[in-house]
Amino acid sequence: MRMIKLRYTAAATALACTATLVASQSATAQSAHRPTPAPAPAWQKVGDGITSGISGLAVVPGSRAGRTDLLVARDNKDPGENRLALIRLRPGDRPQVRPLAWRGSRIPVDLEALDAVPGRPGEYVALASDGAGYHLRLDTGAGVARVLGTFTVPGASDDDNYEGFALSAQGHRLVAVWADRGEDSRPGTLHAARLDLTRRAFSAPVSATFRAPYPAENVRHVSDLKISASGALKVSAASDHGDDGPFDSALYDAGTVSVDGRGTVRLSVRKAPKPLGRYAGHKIEALACLPHSRHGVLGTDDENAGGALSAVVGGPC
Repeated sequence: MRMIKLRYTAAATALACTATLVASQSATAQSAHRPTPAPAPAWQKVGDGITSGISGLAVVPGSRAGRTDLLVARDNKDPGENRLALIRLRPGDRPQVRPLAWRGSRIPVDLEALDAVPGRPGEYVALASDGAGYHLRLDTGAGVARVLGTFTVPGASDDDNYEGFALSAQGHRLVAVWADRGEDSRPGTLHAARLDLTRRAFSAPVSATFRAPYPAENVRHVSDLKISASGALKVSAASDHGDDGPFDSALYDAGTVSVDGRGTVRLSVRKAPKPLGRYAGHKIEALACLPHSRHGVLGTDDENAGGALSAVVGGPC
């Protein structure tokens, strides 16, 4: 276990060193309405232009000491545009971005979320904005993501716009949480259910609304979400004034998700979410945690300005 912790500490160091990224932010808040601003983290660019943003993020297991690989989703929509990529990070080097080929289904449109499948190394689930889900296996040697199967989240409608999906192993059960982003006066809506990936079937979902106290204008209340090891729901919110910005983001502890011994899923969302940090100038759309550490990774889709990564202590973890 000590060697595993050292490996992912080195992974966080790799991310920090690529552009002296700051892994020292541990923002707290006095209240949900007056959050203490987080020290501005440094960001490492991982691509220029509107097709290089990051809309989903997961850590690839088995990263070697001093190196970490990230799988990223991109919300591109047109033929020939990249949907998934690997980003390799090493201390002192610029990030190496490797686009992946998509195999096994029609090319998806507007991938907005991504998470690793607990207990199944190399497997992931990606979610598109219309609620279409893709169970994937990553073949890093071949540079390919292969679709093992597809599904649609329960209750998806044309009025929804999904921007978050996360998985958590609780006991012997796999729990999924996904979210319609909401917009301005319309809050985001979080849904949770057990997921049987073999049949790609969900239990009856439970739902709750979420409203981010900040940003205040042109806000997407849920731009991504992750589930911590304790079952805490970490949610990012972002403002988007158009392809040239300005952008603004915040991170919250939004509540918890759990499943009891009878398999009942419980979703609890805070009326006053706990602020974890504000991030001016960027549109955070992707969250990830480095296993066995308190380091988190934030990914942005800054539209015409491309994508960026930053390491933080705590945050989504």
